[in-house]
Amino acid sequence: MRDPRAIARSMFNAAVRRADPAEALRSHLQPQAAENGRCFVVAVGKAAIPMMREALQLLPRVDAALAVTNPENLCALEGTTVIAGSHPLPDASSAAAGKAVADLLRQVEAEDRVVALISGGGSSLMVQPEEGIALEDLTRVNAALLASGLSIGGMNLVRQQIDALKGGGLLRLAFPATVEAYVLSDVIGDDLRAIASGPTVSPIGTRADAARLLKGANLWPDLPENVRASLSEPADLAPLPPAENRIIGSNRSSLEAMRDAAPKHYPARIVNDGLIGNVAEAAETILQSAKEAEGPAALIFGGETTVQLRGGGRGGRNQELALRVARGAEGLLDPGWVFLSGGTDGRDGPTEAAGGIVDAGTLPRLMKAGGNPEQMLQNNDSHTALKLADDLLMTGGTGTNVADVQVFLRPAS
Repeated sequence: MRDPRAIARSMFNAAVRRADPAEALRSHLQPQAAENGRCFVVAVGKAAIPMMREALQLLPRVDAALAVTNPENLCALEGTTVIAGSHPLPDASSAAAGKAVADLLRQVEAEDRVVALISGGGSSLMVQPEEGIALEDLTRVNAALLASGLSIGGMNLVRQQIDALKGGGLLRLAFPATVEAYVLSDVIGDDLRAIASGPTVSPIGTRADAARLLKGANLWPDLPENVRASLSEPADLAPLPPAENRIIGSNRSSLEAMRDAAPKHYPARIVNDGLIGNVAEAAETILQSAKEAEGPAALIFGGETTVQLRGGGRGGRNQELALRVARGAEGLLDPGWVFLSGGTDGRDGPTEAAGGIVDAGTLPRLMKAGGNPEQMLQNNDSHTALKLADDLLMTGGTGTNVADVQVFLRPAS
């Protein structure tokens, strides 16, 4: 394989394969049945269907099974109630999913076993607003968080204070049953508290911490009044029950798969496995690494950047990152390079694309089609820009989610 674009795509596919939820669960799930009680299985996230399918094959007995996933990955699963929530913003379907999970867990007793299968996307797919907070207000807060440029940890700190299923909420509902959670991480650093907003672990912080963060980000004045009131009151919660939580897959593992999949004529190395923060700064980091590299190379990155929305265009962090790299590489690097940035779940922001794959011809193609790259970046319209250049990365739903991966293929000088 000599085509750089095909090589980049094959490396991305290797990352997705390494994050296969069924294979990951197979090597971790203990198949024994509860000694006297029943077995309840709840799967939440973009990888819920393959994780649930594998669990049903591994477990000797399942008395009730419920899976909550995104619409792109929705399918029927024998013996399982399957619900599609909404992503990236929660809506009535997400609330219905949250109610279904809560209703199921309220049935468990002390001798029962609860198996929780958690993957990325759960923060939006399953919600249960705290008392006094309307679903519309919770959705409004989530929209503000997504547009703020805050880190995933910061966003989930806030979500945990206004959603009863997050920050250990699922665990509280399942008490006094034994709970074991198998978690496919989409968070850099694999902080269990931040993955799907931590339904089976303690919260990242307190309501006061969340309020302080929101005020520092200048989001507080625009929040619904009942949300501000809730965050201004101390929470009165009992100590969190114990649970067994296991990470079964991660972004780092997928980056290693990309490295192993690179052809010999592109020596590969993982440059940064914590590419987070503002997407513009991330683009500069990638371009600097490409400029400093010597000879042909496959430079691999992984993480989850953030975009501060200032315009009304369509796109996502991977598409904007790809477009920014294409713009920054013009005049800096010789032609022949290729850059790919994609979400391992197959969906980047509120679009049908997984990300973008760009090269030295991206900007000429875009401008020939009538687009203005600078104006489109200012309007956060990376999706339209890459579509004009025929540079969208399209995969469809992958059934997994371990955040984002990037590869920059640098040719010989």
